[in-house]
Parts: sequence; structure tokens; C-alpha cells
Amino acid sequence: MNRNDIPKNYEPKDVEDRLYQFWLDKDYFHAEVDREKEPYTIVMPPPNITGQLHMGHALDNTLQDALIRFKRMQGYSALWLPGTDHASIATEVKIVERLSQEGLSKESLGRDKFLERAWEWKNEYGGRIVEQLKKIGSSCDWKRESFTMDEKLSKAVTEVFVRLYEKGLIYRGERIVHWCPCCLTTISDAEVEYEEMEGSLWYIRYPIKGTDDYLTIATTRPETMLGDTALAVNPEDERYKQFIGKTVILPLMNREIPVIADEYVEKEFGTGIVKITPAHDPNDFEIGQRHDLPVVDILNDDATMNKNAGIYDGLDRYEARKKVIQDLQLDFLVDSKSHTHNVGTCYRCHSIIEPKVSKQWFVEMKPLAKPAIEAVKSGETQFMPERFSKTYFNWMENVQDWCISRQLWWGHRIPAWYCSDCGHLQVSRTVPEACEKCAGHRLVQDEDVLDTWFSSALWPFSTLGWPDKTEDLDYFYPTNVLVTGYDIIFFWVARMIFSGIEHMGEIPFKHVLIHGLVRDSQGRKMSKSLNNGVDPLEVIDKYGTDALRYALIIGTSPGNDMRFSDEKLDSSRNFANKIWNAFRFVMMNFDTDETFDNVNKDNLTLSDCWILSRANTIIREVTENIEKFEFGIGLQKIYEFIWEEFCDWYIELVKPRLFDREAKGRIEALYVLNEVLKTSMKLLHPFMPFITEQIYQHLVIEDESIMVSDWPIYDQELNDPKSESLMGTVMEAIRSIRNIKSEMKVPVNRKPKAVFVIDDLKMGTIFEQEESTFIRLAGISGFEVHADKSHIPQDAVSNVIEGVEIFIPLDELLDFDKELERLQKEKKNLKGEIARANGKLNNEKFVSKAPADVVAVEREKLAKYSEMYSKVLERIELIKNKI
Repeated sequence: MNRNDIPKNYEPKDVEDRLYQFWLDKDYFHAEVDREKEPYTIVMPPPNITGQLHMGHALDNTLQDALIRFKRMQGYSALWLPGTDHASIATEVKIVERLSQEGLSKESLGRDKFLERAWEWKNEYGGRIVEQLKKIGSSCDWKRESFTMDEKLSKAVTEVFVRLYEKGLIYRGERIVHWCPCCLTTISDAEVEYEEMEGSLWYIRYPIKGTDDYLTIATTRPETMLGDTALAVNPEDERYKQFIGKTVILPLMNREIPVIADEYVEKEFGTGIVKITPAHDPNDFEIGQRHDLPVVDILNDDATMNKNAGIYDGLDRYEARKKVIQDLQLDFLVDSKSHTHNVGTCYRCHSIIEPKVSKQWFVEMKPLAKPAIEAVKSGETQFMPERFSKTYFNWMENVQDWCISRQLWWGHRIPAWYCSDCGHLQVSRTVPEACEKCAGHRLVQDEDVLDTWFSSALWPFSTLGWPDKTEDLDYFYPTNVLVTGYDIIFFWVARMIFSGIEHMGEIPFKHVLIHGLVRDSQGRKMSKSLNNGVDPLEVIDKYGTDALRYALIIGTSPGNDMRFSDEKLDSSRNFANKIWNAFRFVMMNFDTDETFDNVNKDNLTLSDCWILSRANTIIREVTENIEKFEFGIGLQKIYEFIWEEFCDWYIELVKPRLFDREAKGRIEALYVLNEVLKTSMKLLHPFMPFITEQIYQHLVIEDESIMVSDWPIYDQELNDPKSESLMGTVMEAIRSIRNIKSEMKVPVNRKPKAVFVIDDLKMGTIFEQEESTFIRLAGISGFEVHADKSHIPQDAVSNVIEGVEIFIPLDELLDFDKELERLQKEKKNLKGEIARANGKLNNEKFVSKAPADVVAVEREKLAKYSEMYSKVLERIELIKNKI
């Protein structure tokens, strides 16, 4: 780019796509197995193939990209492995919806044809989110992109299933599961979301056989009583001991059921008697197992009542509830009360789930959880922030066996076959040719598929080639950091940890970096109902990718939710323009083919040494911040350095040397500008990759791209606290003079003379050397330096900074006649404002009827104007005395 061709403003649209393609063409994202380098690995949480990029994805992937760009520049063989998830339930729901629009159903197509349509869907939509991830600058190794149903990953899934089955850790059995009557499949404990809902508590009496007595229970689900097989009381409850072993008549069903004793029953809760429905409550199921109770399932898969519900057969569960209550009212319903309770819902469709006994496949979790808990307790894997390990421990220490079978067609089909001749169950890595028990050939594969999380739990090693012993697996595993939100700690993070330990013999990652949610500017969760969602692609189109990334990172801290606002985007755009203007300024002063062969370090000025030392310090601080995952702090520091110290101070300080082509130290000034801008762009690159690359390529550099440049390294020898201290004092003195002039409302064109009292002769010499700097940047005509106050006029305005007293004679600051005229006008205006505010506040109707916050604003205005009025009167009196 010729310096005369540099656009006045930075336009992201002219840069971003071109630079991203440049990086792809140069293969910068690809990580090689290089035994001379240390590996650094991140695996991307695989988004669903149904996915559309949202702010959560944008934050998650921006953080990962910042890390991987940082590590790549530090010299690691840095692999960021991308991919997508087949997302069984979500994808199948989408495909079924599309089929419905065509007048078709799963069943009418058949399994094979349905799966053909599913793969068509994947090919059509699976790459959409990948392309969107590229728009936010994701520097993934796209050559290693994976999909959870790729052949190599499917091989890993089958291998894990078989191994766990052979160890006895996977089994098939009848247990209570969470059943979604909308998705028509089981879901795991982690996929149930509990919502507080208003309901009722019904009190129902059960007649004791052969007597006029009855026992009363309370329930929130009266329709499930149709499947009751016992009543239970606590064995120590004196109220009911005499009824243990007796029989009651189940209302409406006229079926005899026993009264049993079990310590699970809490004497103080409800009536102290609970109905036992083993088929539709997990605790009842356990009690039923202990007491050998029959299991009566009354629900169909779609939550309608089945034939075991008698006359209620065919009714929807809620219709059945109404009918049951109506029928109980004659003889059995004692009372009903309003009741608020937590109700389980499906995380995907938000339908109310039903606990339901079902024959499913399960993973026995206790043996797998134990070493995974120890890995986090010992610090092998660390949560950042550490407080999120409590969420992990809470789930893992109370973990239940994991139901892994799903009644779906899209997904990894369970590698189990049933012999139609002898009924033998056979688990195999490949399709068996014959039954291993009877040698029969009529084998039927299990219809169910595995839970999506079963395959994604293997992601850190299945993507690297496991179960084969690949070079990638040997070199890049275990990975270094997992970046994810706190909402899937138990969904995914926990499962990856125990899977990695079980199948690889070591943890899958060393750090788990937890980030929060992206909320709107008011702190609300983004949702369709609030219509407050922000589309990252629309932000990119309007502001550019760097602006989006900046707005997502600035002010954030690990684990905490962040607020996204237009103000942050405007700040980012202003920052980009500030950098661009600094870059244009530097380039405009470079000669064609500028080199720095003739730079003489002895010619470096105080300001040169100061900015080089400050840049060196910022290298250390930003590096430490990123290493600690404190991205928000790191970005804030480089922002402040570039904006305030480099642009607002150093560039202003060097302008005289640049504008005079014969000036001593001009080449050194250009050298320092280039060095500091180059360093700044490197430090900023992980956060804002596009503008930094665009600028970097046009500086005096040795690399063809910032991506393959070395990360700056802090050099203790470049640390110059003396220059920083001296320059800091000069800058503080300039700020102090500016403040005095601002407070005194001195016209811009008035250049007063200042007097400095400095007892340190060396500091006084520095001030004298920087006289031209003071004249230009403080807006003064000159100054005197004295060791004491004997030369200070009585009526001088003063200020004190460390080591320096600053005085400006009042008559140097003001034209007294003009200032008095101005103050008289200000006095008149303030008097009017005070009268107006008093008029409102003395109006009883206004004070009593206006909103409290409006009245409070008026009181604040009155206080402010009164204070200003007092100061104006003081100034008027002061000036009158001078005239």
C-alpha cells in the first residue's frame, strides 16, 4: 500500500474477507506434528449442524481464537481442532418438520430413506455455521475438521460401547427414565430442566379393606394413582404402625394394594403416607424393587393413558387428570390446595417430561466418576474460575447411571443384535454373521441410537484418531484448555473427563475455562420472547469483525456474564479509527522503502526511552493476563496504552522532529514509532486480528504476516523506570496546567507563562530540556524554573504534583474586564435556573404528584446551580479586587 493510497478511514469490508483468504492460502492455521516444538491444543465445542451463529458461539470462539493466535505466535505447534455435532434430537426434529410440510412422516419413509434425508440435511446445512465461524476470524485447522458421525469418530463410538459393555459398565435393563412425550425418546438427567410451576395438591383417601377407616395421601399427579401398587408409611410412625401389612382398596380401579413400611417415607411431610407408583416415579421404583411390588405402566409413549388405566384408556394425561379428579369427588377426594413445585421439562422442546419405566441401555457411572473426581481434586484438571469445580463435584458425586439409548433414527445406532431364534443379546464391533450362542442367522440390530453426548464425550481423542494409535493423538493429546460456558459442565465437560481417563489413561485437558452468558445492555438474557437478541453477522456487516470481538471481550472476566451494547461497538469502532489514524500518520512520514540501518540509540530522547520502556512493560502485563485467561484486562491494558500513551502523548511529542526533515533524531523517532506500533499490533492481534494484520504488513517488518511473527518478549534490560518516572512528571505537569486553564475557562488563544518550583536540580534540567513540549502541549508561552517560592506573585493560581509546584499568575490567565463580563452573564443565567427550580419545588402540586425520581432530579439541579452560583460570586469578588 502506497502511503498516498492509505484510506482516510478504516473500512473492515475492504479488508476482512481478503485477509482471511490470505491466511487460508498461506496455510497458517494448519498445525504440524513438530517434535522440535511444544504442542498446544484446543478442541472446539462442536456446534450442532442445525445451528445458526449466535452471541454465545461468537464469545466462545473469539476466546478460543485469541488463545490459539497467542500460542501460535509464541512458537507452539498450535492446533485448534474444529468440528460439528450431529445433534440427534435437534436434527431429527428439524427433518421431521420438513417431512411434515411435504405430507410425509418418518414411518412412511422408513429408516433407510429417512437417514438418506438426514445426510442430505447435514450436507445442506452442516457447513453453514462453519462458514459463519470463519466470519469471526476463527483460525481453526480446517484440514482436521471433524463431524461426530464421520467414519473415524463412529469407529471410536462403537469401540467405547463394546469396551464398556465387556467391562460390565454398560448394561440393558428396566429402570425409571425421563421420557419426553413430544420428542418420543428418553433424555438423560442432565437434559431435564426444572421450572417452577403453579399446580395443586390433592388429598385422596384410600379405604382400608373390611373397615370403615381410610388412609389419606397427598399428590400433585392424581392420574398416576391408576398405577399405584402400594401405600407406604415410615416404620417408626406411631400413627400408622397398626396399618402396616393391611390392604387398601385403590379408588376408581377397585384393586387391592398393600400398606408397606419403608424408611424413605418422611413422617413430617404431607400426611406421612405416600402412594407408591413404581412405573412413574424414580423413588417409588426403588421402593418397589425393595418390596417386590408389581410395576403397572399406565402411559403410552405420547403421554396418553393405556389399557392399564381402565376406563381412562386413550385420554391425554391432563384430560385424564381432570376426569380422575371429577370421579374422585363423590367418595374419595378430601381436599385440594394450591401448590408451587418444580416440574421437569425437556431441554430441547420444553415439554413436561414423564418419569416412566422403560427397558433402556445404561452406563454404570460410579466407577467412572471416581477417578474423574480425583483428577479435579488433585489439580490435574483445573476449572477457571475455580468456583465452577463445585458444580462439577456436585453432579459427579451424586451421579446416577446414565441412560444412553434414544428412540431416534438419526445418530450412532447401538451396536447390539438380538437373535430371533434364541433371544441372545450380542454386542459386536461389526455386524455379526451368526448368533454366537445358537449359530442362527436371524439377527436384528437394536433400533435405538446413542445419546448425542455419548459421542461428544470422546471428542478430545476421537478427533485425533483414537482408537488407532495416530501421530496426532500421540503428539496433541492431552489438550491444553477447553473453553465453554457454565451451562454444559455436567452435559459435556464431566463426560469428557471421565471418558478421557477411562480410554486414554489421562485427562483430556489441563484447564477448563468457563465463560458466562452474553446478555443485553440491561443485563437480561437474550431471548426471542424479549426480542433482544443480537445477530453477530449483522454486527459484523455494520461494524466489522474486530469490533464484534472487541465488544465481546472488553470488560469481561472468566465465569461472569457480560453485557453487550452499542456503546461497546461504538468504542471499538472509535478505537480502530484511532489506531488507523496513528498508522496513517506514521506512514505519511516514512520515506519510500524506509530502513533503520542508520539509527543511533544515543540520539533517543526522554520521550523515546519512556515509550519504549512502557511498551516493554505492557508486553509483560498483557502476556501475563492472557496466560491467566484474563482477556478483558489484557485488552483494556493494550487499549489504554495505544490510545492514551502512544497516540495522545508520544505521537504528539515527536511531531516537531518528524515535521523538520533535518531535525536531529528524526530517524530515531521514526524507528521508535515503527517499533512501538509493531509491538502494539502484535499484542492486539489475538483480540482484533484483521486491522492488526492490515497495519502490520505495511510497517517496516521482516515477516510476511503478523500471524507468523514472534510474540513480543519482555526484556528486563529495556526496563527504564528512570525515564518512565521523569516523563511521567513532565506529563503530569502538562495535565495540571491544562486543568488550571480549563477550570479558569482560559481562552484557547491565550498563552500564559508558568513558574515551576522544583528542588531537584536534575528534574529542573529535564523541564528546561522539554520547554518546547510544554509550550506546544500545555498551551503556555514559556516558563521559569526556581528552587524556592521567592519569585512567585501572591495572586498566582497553583497546583502541586509530586516534586513540583506549579504557579500561573492570575493576570497571565485572564483578561479581567472580559472575564468579569462573562461571569456577570453566567451569574444572571444561574440565578434564573435557581428561580425556576425553586418555583417547581415550592409548588405543592408538583412535589406531591410528580414521580419521585423527577422531583429528585429537580433537587439535584437546584443543589448544583446553587453551588455554581456561589463559585461565580467568589470569582466576581476576586476579579473586582484585581481591577
